[in-house]
Parts: sequence; C-alpha cells; structure tokens
Amino acid sequence: MTKKLFIIEDDANLLYGLKAKFSLDGFQVESDSGSEELEEIIKRIKVLKPNYIILDLILPKVDGFSVLSSLKSNSETSGIPVFVFTNLSDEDSRLKSENLGSDHYFIKSDFTIDEFVGKINKIIKNLEKENSK
Repeated sequence: MTKKLFIIEDDANLLYGLKAKFSLDGFQVESDSGSEELEEIIKRIKVLKPNYIILDLILPKVDGFSVLSSLKSNSETSGIPVFVFTNLSDEDSRLKSENLGSDHYFIKSDFTIDEFVGKINKIIKNLEKENSK
C-alpha cells in the first residue's frame, strides 16, 4: 500500500525538495502552499486521506496553528500524525503546537532537507512497527 503524505509549505524550493525526496521514498505526495482558505485545505485533506501531514506554521493566507487545530478537532482527520516543520523556534510556539495536538515539532534551521526526510522516514517506520503489533 502506498503511503500518502500531504505537505503544507509556502517556500517553493523547500516544497519541491520535500516532494521530490518523499516521492523517491515511495510516498504519494500532495501539497498546498498555504495560499488557500482553511476550509479548502481541510477539504482537500479529507478527500486525500493522507497517512501523514507535514505542516509549516507560517503561511501566506492561513495560520498554521488554525490548520493544526482544525485537523485535530475533526473526527475525520484527528488521527493523522502531523509533523510541524517551521521557522518558529520559540518555546511558546512549540507548546502551543503540542497543546493543539502536533505529533512532532521540527525547526527548519536544524535540518537539511535530506536530514529532515531521513528523520521523518525513521519516525514513520517506528510508528508503523508499533501499529502492526
């Protein structure tokens, strides 16, 4: 079964790099640049039913915290693991993200694309191992 990944990221270069790397790793990747309304993003996620979501918090049209809150408060999407990948390195943003239900919080400046993709793949492998028990 192909794993589906939905990436919400407004940096075109980063988005392209992530899509390329995860596609090579066998994921079906869909994305949004954060330039749609919140309802549209949530609707697309409900249709795709991704296994995992990578979410930037700073987006042009919608607030990433609002996306996270909507995802985690909706019964159709609340079980999807959300990996926050952001430039917000302050503790308040991290805590707010955790309180809204993010599964992991990563600061962009701490990783190259390759390192981040490797880290996510490792986490997903561990999640799938646990879920198969």
